[in-house]
Amino acid sequence: MPYLTIEVMALAMVLLQLCFFMKVVCHPFLFDRITQLPGQPQVGFQQYSGYVIVDNKEQRALFYYFAEAETDPASKPLVLWLNGGPGCSSLGVGAFSENGPFRPSGEVLVKNQHSWNREANMLYLETPIGVGFSYSTDTSSYETVNDKITARDNLVFLQKWFIKFPQYRNRSLFISGESYAGHYVPQLAELMLEFNKKHKLFNLKGIALGNPVLDFATDFNSRAEFFWSHGLISDTTYKMFTSVCNYSRYVNEYYRGSVSPICSRVMGQVSRETSRFVDKYDVTLDVCISSVLAQSNALSPKQVGDNIDVCVEDETVNYLNRQDVQKALHARLVGVRRWTVCSNILDYELLDLEIPTIAIVGRLIRAGIPVLVYSGDQDSVIPLTGSRTLVRGLAEKLGLKTSVPYRVWFGGQQVGGWTQVYGNILSFATIRGASHEAPFSQPERSLVLFKAFLEGRPLPEAF
Repeated sequence: MPYLTIEVMALAMVLLQLCFFMKVVCHPFLFDRITQLPGQPQVGFQQYSGYVIVDNKEQRALFYYFAEAETDPASKPLVLWLNGGPGCSSLGVGAFSENGPFRPSGEVLVKNQHSWNREANMLYLETPIGVGFSYSTDTSSYETVNDKITARDNLVFLQKWFIKFPQYRNRSLFISGESYAGHYVPQLAELMLEFNKKHKLFNLKGIALGNPVLDFATDFNSRAEFFWSHGLISDTTYKMFTSVCNYSRYVNEYYRGSVSPICSRVMGQVSRETSRFVDKYDVTLDVCISSVLAQSNALSPKQVGDNIDVCVEDETVNYLNRQDVQKALHARLVGVRRWTVCSNILDYELLDLEIPTIAIVGRLIRAGIPVLVYSGDQDSVIPLTGSRTLVRGLAEKLGLKTSVPYRVWFGGQQVGGWTQVYGNILSFATIRGASHEAPFSQPERSLVLFKAFLEGRPLPEAF
């Protein structure tokens, strides 16, 4: 039932709520089941997509895509995936470019052999409003979105999504995401634990954060060492980048519209040496930057003389802008003419970037929630050095002893990366050869890491 109005969607939700409270079976496919996506190969699992209204007054609706597990979905956990930005699409980036079941190729979809729905029921949420197909009919809502509002909307989404899919209510639930989801995921998880004190709805079993923003200064300032150690900047520039004007200072000034002359000169030098022909999200990549990497734009304000070359053809964007695809997804464009990877109508409070979330991660661990922080080791935007420093510091603060010493782990017959575990509840891992979007650049190794995380066991020590 494509192109439902907000009123019809609200009525549908009311009917599902009545079914739930009356203990009558209501099948979500009546509204959201995907019969088949255009160009899709035959598969044996079910797919759903549609809207959940999170605020009737402001008519705010979040769009989701749900791919059940390839085999035996009733026994597999539920995983919510969130992309970052802030303001970038979990549908276009996560589902159709990283760890979802399909990837667009020309007019058709091809099967992703390393899809995460091999191990879990995968739920992708386009959040906040104004991202992808998610919308508000009150356009003024886009001007006041911040971390607090996003976390609240995401919590309401999950509450109402469980009404649509009551069979998943007591299922083991994990939340994963990358980049600015280092804010989204911990904040949502903390709200869920608070909600559970009264209602016991969420069976949260763990969170996994890929190349996440956890502490603005530590994460951003580790970029200088990464650039220098990989030969992207000179010794002289490294010294300026760590003493005269570091990256967190530059971003702080940029967001406030007052870049100082000294920071402008330093960043100009950094930009010239690193070159606009090197992909900062994977410093080994020598191809044009696809919009799969666009979720990091907010983390890398335009530098002096740094004009990023974006690929003209982007198959995900082309695919999701097809009318037959939008019809199959039960999606609608509201207030925009085209679906975009990252929102150009959302005015997010970017100063929230400077508020650390590492302390929230600590509170989750104290509450018994396992946490995995993983890093694609070729990412210079949120380098592994900063994430590793933050994880080690958190372990020391919490008094967690090393339970798995720093060592290599294997994906197939090759080294997949390195890992260290603290107190069997806080883990750090690198994914060798991976970019900022690890499942996109190293799908097989990312799936090995994901499977170990879900099963609560150490990463493989041998092949």
